[in-house]
Amino acid sequence: MKIVRYSEALTYAWNDFLRNAKNYHFFFHRDYLAYHGDRFKDFSLLIYDDKEKLIALLPANREGETLWTHQGLTYGGLLVNDNMKMETMLEIFDALKTYLHEVEIQTVIYKTVPYIHHLKPAEEDRYALFIQNAQLIQRDAGAVIDLQKPVKYSNGRKWSLKKAKKEGFEIEESRDFALFWDLLEAILKQQHDSRPVHSLEEITRLNALFPENIRLYLVRKEGRLLAGGITFDNPEITHLQYVANSNEGRKIGALDHLIDFLIHERKERGKRFFDFGTSNEENGRVLNRGLIDQKERFGARVVVNDRYEWRLS
Repeated sequence: MKIVRYSEALTYAWNDFLRNAKNYHFFFHRDYLAYHGDRFKDFSLLIYDDKEKLIALLPANREGETLWTHQGLTYGGLLVNDNMKMETMLEIFDALKTYLHEVEIQTVIYKTVPYIHHLKPAEEDRYALFIQNAQLIQRDAGAVIDLQKPVKYSNGRKWSLKKAKKEGFEIEESRDFALFWDLLEAILKQQHDSRPVHSLEEITRLNALFPENIRLYLVRKEGRLLAGGITFDNPEITHLQYVANSNEGRKIGALDHLIDFLIHERKERGKRFFDFGTSNEENGRVLNRGLIDQKERFGARVVVNDRYEWRLS
């Protein structure tokens, strides 16, 4: 087995393999990873078998003696296709351990890809982590709707949506990220004294690269912008990446109306899951109860996102 560190010369090989990965996500594409280039020291790896056939990818960055998979991504871990077998995965972990020792890496912080993002079952790495005595160090509670089943809102949510539909909202898909960003930054500053993870320049560039995956929706009433949201779309799942609701929009249910629209629109398009994201702080130890309650009122239920520490010594 051979392990090779990623370089630009391997871009085509990386993206070509990713295209058929059973745990594919568009943000493992090299064009997406490249926007992190000035923030993290890339240390992505390509794994080849004894016949020099590419069998796995590992998006990663290095920070001293620690390898992260990947600090700039919500999910990470080994990307594999349908040919991956359990025994081969165990061999990959043994080979990784040897290789990482040689390059003086002592610890791997390994983010797994939750099963809702799998096109086919792809948890061979979780078992290999167990065999390698990796320790679970973080577990976040993600809220997800199974769109293949009837969507069941709480009675209170049904009532608020019924009221919101009388407001005459207009929903449009837009490319005006600057307009939405002004609202998003203002609301995050007002409510949480924080800023978006992406800058306006970054999200605009990523949308230009992945227009079918990164989509912006705006809610207006009589021309006034009241709310908006950005979705990250994979083949079978939609993730609600950003939302913003103006003070006026909050009073009359503009964001609830948008979320209801997106849930049913994605269901009609045949998506499997609608993902609201996590509701945690302090490495998963603190649950934002109000936030997850809002998601559960739309019928979402919990899928966990795990992070492991694999000490190589």
